Amino acid sequence: MGQLEENHQKYLDRIKFYRSFGYDLEREREFIIDRSMPISGKILEVGTGKGHFALALAKRGFGFTSIDISEQEQSIARLNMQYHGLAKLADFRIEDAQNMNFTDHSFDIIFSVNVFHHLERPDIVLGEMARLLRHGGKIVLSDFNAKGLAIINECHTHEGKVHDYFKHDLSETRSYFIDRGFEISEFQSETQRVTIAKDVKNIERDR
Repeated sequence: MGQLEENHQKYLDRIKFYRSFGYDLEREREFIIDRSMPISGKILEVGTGKGHFALALAKRGFGFTSIDISEQEQSIARLNMQYHGLAKLADFRIEDAQNMNFTDHSFDIIFSVNVFHHLERPDIVLGEMARLLRHGGKIVLSDFNAKGLAIINECHTHEGKVHDYFKHDLSETRSYFIDRGFEISEFQSETQRVTIAKDVKNIERDR
C-alpha cells in the first residue's frame, strides 16, 4: 500500500471511529458549508488540521488558501487532497493565526472549524480575521456544541489521550462582532455550532 492509500485508509478509519461514538465528521462539514452559502471570492481557512474541512470545500469545487501552524498536520491534509486529485484547489501555508502574513482585506470569506476551543487568545485571532476580511465579506466559525465536545473528549479518553483545550465557546464572539458592525447568524446541528459574522457595515462603502 502506497503513502496516499495508507493515509486515505487512516482517514476512513477515523471517520468510522468518530461515527461509532455519534459524531459524523463528513455530515457536519457539509452542514457548515450549506449554512455558509453563498460562497464566492477568495477563501481562507484558518486551521487546516488534517484537512477534513479543506477536503469538503474542495469536493464542492472551491479553491482556497488554508493555514496552520503545524507542518505535520498539514502534510496529512495534502495527502488527503492528493488522493482525491484535488491538490490544485488548495494553497497550504504554514502561518501563525495570531499574526498572518496577508495584507489587509485579502479575503471574501474566512472559515475556521473546530479551532476556537483550542485558542489561548481567541481575541487576537478574531482580530486577525477581521483585518483580513474584505468589506462586505463574512467570517464563518464552527465548533463543537456541548454534545459534540463530550463525544470528542470521550474519543480521546478511549484512545488514552487528553483533549487539550482552553474551554473557549463561540458565544464569546457575539459581542465582539456586534460591536464592530457585523450581522450575526447562528445555527446548530446535533453536535456542531456555527456562527456567521457578515460585515454589513461596510457593504455600502465599496459600492
